[in-house]
Amino acid sequence: MDVYVWLPECRPDDLARFIDGYVDTEAPGELRLPAFRRVYIDGTGTESDSRALAELRASDGSGAFAMYLRARAYNQAIIAVTGEGTAVLGLSIDDPDGAPETLGRARQLLDRLRVEFAAPAGLAGVELPPPRSRAEWAEDDQVQIRVGALPAG
Repeated sequence: MDVYVWLPECRPDDLARFIDGYVDTEAPGELRLPAFRRVYIDGTGTESDSRALAELRASDGSGAFAMYLRARAYNQAIIAVTGEGTAVLGLSIDDPDGAPETLGRARQLLDRLRVEFAAPAGLAGVELPPPRSRAEWAEDDQVQIRVGALPAG
């Protein structure tokens, strides 16, 4: 079960708090995490860092991308930067047996992340890819929980 919150701005302090709080920084599983930190958090990114992150970008020319990282207490942590320059933060709850209580756990996690990051909206679903645009956020194909609303613009 994947749980996501929408951040209206891609703010360095939010990204840093998410990484520090949820990502296994000792073994993040993504070699480009240091480049991401330099570009999006520290503001010290180099041309080499930009090239490394370009490998993650969608082929549609939007500039959007997602990074899948090892999480500390969850199955996976996901950071997506949208084509609009906003951010989507996500955590995956492992549920190999499809237990009915997983939906309740996802809702609790969603509510907690919304408060922690002052996120106006959140969603969750099984094997749900991270939305990389407003249009993808609005899609309902795999969404099982949807709360809040995206701000205008």
